[in-house]
This record gives sequence, C-alpha cells and structure tokens, in this order.
Amino acid sequence: MLELRHRGGCPGPGGAVAPPPREGEAAGGDHETESTSDKETDIDDRYGDLDSRTDSDIPEIPPSSDRTPEILKKALSGLSSRWKNWWIRGILTLTMISLFFLIIYMGSFMLMLLVLGIQVKCFHEIITIGYRVYRSYDLPWFRTLSWYFLLCVNYFFYGETVADYFATFVQREEQLQFLIRYHRFISFALYLAGFCMFVLSLVKKHYRLQFYMFAWTHVTLLITVTQSHLVIQNLFEGMIWFLVPISSVICNDITAYLFGFFFGRTPLIKLSPKKTWEGFIGGFFSTVVFGFIAAYVLSKYQYFVCPVEYRSDVNSFVTECEPSELFRLQSYSLPPFLKAVLRRETVSLYPFQIHSIALSTFASLIGPFGGFFASGFKRAFKIKDFANTIPGHGGIMDRFDCQYLMATFVHVYITSFIRGPNPSKVLQQLLVLQPEQQLNIYKTLKSHLIEKGILQPTLKDE
Repeated sequence: MLELRHRGGCPGPGGAVAPPPREGEAAGGDHETESTSDKETDIDDRYGDLDSRTDSDIPEIPPSSDRTPEILKKALSGLSSRWKNWWIRGILTLTMISLFFLIIYMGSFMLMLLVLGIQVKCFHEIITIGYRVYRSYDLPWFRTLSWYFLLCVNYFFYGETVADYFATFVQREEQLQFLIRYHRFISFALYLAGFCMFVLSLVKKHYRLQFYMFAWTHVTLLITVTQSHLVIQNLFEGMIWFLVPISSVICNDITAYLFGFFFGRTPLIKLSPKKTWEGFIGGFFSTVVFGFIAAYVLSKYQYFVCPVEYRSDVNSFVTECEPSELFRLQSYSLPPFLKAVLRRETVSLYPFQIHSIALSTFASLIGPFGGFFASGFKRAFKIKDFANTIPGHGGIMDRFDCQYLMATFVHVYITSFIRGPNPSKVLQQLLVLQPEQQLNIYKTLKSHLIEKGILQPTLKDE
C-alpha cells in the first residue's frame, strides 16, 4: 500500500503498477507522456522514501567510544557497572562544579564566554546528529552553511547586546557607530546571503533531504542561540539572576538522581525509564530549600546583586551599586501556625528569597520536561547521549537540556514582575542623543521638578 501511495497508481495485470492517466488524456496516451510519467515515478520512488519512513526505518548511529580516563577505569574496576557509573558521574560532577566556581570568581565576562562556548558545543552536537541520521555528508555546502547561519544569528544577538549595554563605549569609536546604526540591516543582509547560497546549492536528487536539514539547522539555532542570548540578558540584570536559576537546575538534577538511585521504585515517564517519582519529588523539595538558602547567601553581596555594567573609564565590567529593595532585609509577619511553632511574630528575609521559591519550583517541576524532551529526541534517533564529551554524563547538551527552558522563564519572569527603569541604561541612551536633544530633555525635566516643588527656581529660570 505504501508503494501504491508513492506511485499514485493501481495494480494492473500481473500485479504491475501503472501511473494514472493525467487529466484530459486517455489511459493510452502518447509515448512522450508515458516516458515523462515514468521518470517522475522513478524519482519519487528513489528520493521520496524520506517522507514515508517510520521510526524503525531511521538508521542507528554507532555508539560513542568510552572516554573515561584510564586512571578512573583502573580505580573502579572492581565495582559493578551501576556503582562504577555512579562514581564516575559523581567525580566529574564535582570537577565541573569546581570549575564553575572558578569561572564565577573570574567575573562576568568569563561567564559570558562560558555561555558562548556551551552554545557552540550544543549546536555542534545537535547538527552532528543530523549529519549522521540523514546521511548528509555529501550535501553541497551544507556544513559550511550550518556554521555560517550560526555566525549570522550570533552576530545579530550579540550586536543587540552591545547596542544596549555598551553605548558609551560605542560613541567613542566611529567604526562601531556605523556598525551599530545599521546593525539590523547588516544582519539581515548576512542572512540573505546564506539563504541565497542555500537556494543555489539545491540539487535535484537531494531536494527533500536539503530542506529537512535546512529546517533542522534553524530549529537548532532557535534552541541554542536564542536561549543562550537570554542567559546573557539575565546575567546583565545581576549575577544572582544567572546563578540561582542555573544552580537550582543543577541541584535538582543531582538530588533527583540521588533520590532515584537510592529510593527510586516507581517509574515516572516512559520517555526516560530511569526517572522515578521518588527522585522527582525528592528533587523538588531539595531544590526549593537550596534555592531559598542560596538566595539568602548571595543577596548579601553587591558582586552578585548589582547589574553588570561596562565602565568606559576603567574599560571593564563592574558590579557596584546601591542594592535595590529586592536585596535589602525586610520584616515579614508569620502565619499563625508558624508563630506557634517558631515562637516569634516576624522573620527577616530578603524579598528575592520569595522570588527564589518561584524560580526553584519551575526548575524542579517544569525544568525536567526539557530533559524529557531531550530523551524523546534521543529515542527517536536511537542514541543514548548527544555526544561523549563528559564521561558518565554524555554530551554538553545532555547536561544543559533543562537550562534552556529555565533561561526563557527567568527572562520572562524578570520582564513581567521585576524590571523597572535602569538608570544607567537610560543615561547611556541619553548620551547617544544630539546635544540639542539632550538640552531639551534637561529643560523639560527641570521645569517638571520645579512644578512639583522638588527643585527651587533660579533667577535665570524666572
């Protein structure tokens, strides 16, 4: 039946399939019409099979080689595979956390470079799966175009970031002024160049395959580049908006694994058979407690709570400010049942700790669905991990599949419930204006302050 649908005909004598007559033609048309129809049928048979494949038809990707260091293999050789994997995951997890703390100490710029590096690696892992599954090694220009589109999209998003947060620096460089002024036009022109290159690279026998991979590339860009851009936007709001969400996802990943490993009995979801309800629930409560404590500790330090700003006078990023109300201790009245238990009327908290409960709840209840999505993706293409970059963990994408959902949520949360006017950003936007425009704004603001009685008029004003 599948073959009949492809050919669009009916079985004739002896089971042969003949193409249907075209509209306005008799079944026994001329020789040229039959020849053309046969060619179209042949092409459809040879290259139309991608549309009709089931999951079982997708070729398996060869398993990745084991990259576990030999010293670990020898040290853990006497353990069962279950406990060996547990120790490898634990040791590598502690190593990655230590490196993460080191990068935090090195400052905001290094964190941005880390996000960029993770983005590029995740893009590479997903695109490589496409290469293997769809056997696209011989597609003309495809690898080049994939990385070209990555470059174009990064140029657009990071250019927007430079325009928003580095206006004072841009004003001193004429070449940068030109790039920023026409940034969106340049970005669009670069993308159009790649689009035209793709159209010119189309080969008749590869049409479907090339369009599959074109869509694959753009979805991958949406997952990786857009989300990493939001992570950096969150970082500019203050390092705490970067650290608490990311560390909450990491905490949930670790604690859910531990609870599931030691207490897991009830399967949670078929997409990921090793996930259990015990791990899911244990991870939720652990993450909420961790997020609440982490928010309390980080809220004490300007380094974490102040927006990340670029200071042109020192030519570096700074995190110095007067902390907002969100990061100042306030007293809250306790509910009656807690008053009896704690024997106190009020408790002092940072308002950000209240917000951390929302962030931690999302990280532990909704964030894992990013992991389930990734599990479904891997099952669809018959792979265990996205790559073998980190022994015991898989690829970089295996570790950051939940982080991308979290980045979007935090950005939406900040813009919806937190963000107010940023004085430094307003000042940067004023500096971009012409002197006459700045003077008009100054006069308008001054007259408004005089009317409100905030500012006393001078003789010149009168």
